[in-house]
Amino acid sequence: MNRIGLMGVGAMLALMVGSSTLFVVDQRNYAVVYALGEIKEVITEPGLKFKLPPPLQNVKFIDRRTQTLDSPETRPIFTAEKQSLVIDWLIKWRVTDARQFIRNTGVDLRNAEVRLSPIVQAALNEEVTKRTVGTMLSSERDKVMQGVMKRLQDDAKNFGIEVVDVRIKRVDFASTVTESVYRRMESERKRVANELRSQGAADGEKIRADADRQREVILAEAYREAQKIKGLGDAEASSIYAESFGRDPQFANFYRSLEAYRASFRNKTDVMVVDPSSDFFRVMRGGSGSAK
Repeated sequence: MNRIGLMGVGAMLALMVGSSTLFVVDQRNYAVVYALGEIKEVITEPGLKFKLPPPLQNVKFIDRRTQTLDSPETRPIFTAEKQSLVIDWLIKWRVTDARQFIRNTGVDLRNAEVRLSPIVQAALNEEVTKRTVGTMLSSERDKVMQGVMKRLQDDAKNFGIEVVDVRIKRVDFASTVTESVYRRMESERKRVANELRSQGAADGEKIRADADRQREVILAEAYREAQKIKGLGDAEASSIYAESFGRDPQFANFYRSLEAYRASFRNKTDVMVVDPSSDFFRVMRGGSGSAK
């Protein structure tokens, strides 16, 4: 029994030693093989690999996927016109040289991010200080990102990494400047509003004056047209009267007598009654009664 037990223990030890010599490299990682604390090999191809059992050799894994580094803190940056801006950024990076990366930062990616953040911030400061607020907010943001990318290339190689992309997420004024900018914008909007109101009042006065002028012109033209029509009517009436008087002298005498009587007639309550069978008039007082 003791021999069987020893054989079982030996088999288990052999299995443990054999399993410690095998490891799997994932396609998402680099495998770094250490031999007594020194880097012996960096394995980039995925699959089942062999090594010596610990402590002769150990394996560390480094993520080879693209990493994202956000700006850890917000610091104001001064532009060419000495305006303070707050800029949030992010970069995409990945490990390309595992040996160089380990020599500089070790196998922990957080160490690399801690050392990389101030380098990115310094490159961004150099790009922003050459530009104004207007260009940072509109036309040259892409140029700033490209400039930061170029400045990071050499430093990134020293770390054994590659910077894939640089992006600016937010550009804003510092809190101390935001209030003054808001007040200045508010006063500017009030000035524009007052200018528009005064211009509207002036335009309103012009419109009312033009409307009054057009009214007077329309009335004058209407009065002139009415007088013209009235004159034409009077001329036509005179022509008819003249033609009528020429045809019947007796009617002309009758009409003259009628006009003379009308001119001398003043009492509006009197009613004039004409007897068509005679050539004279009879007047009745008060508007009632019959002809005598």
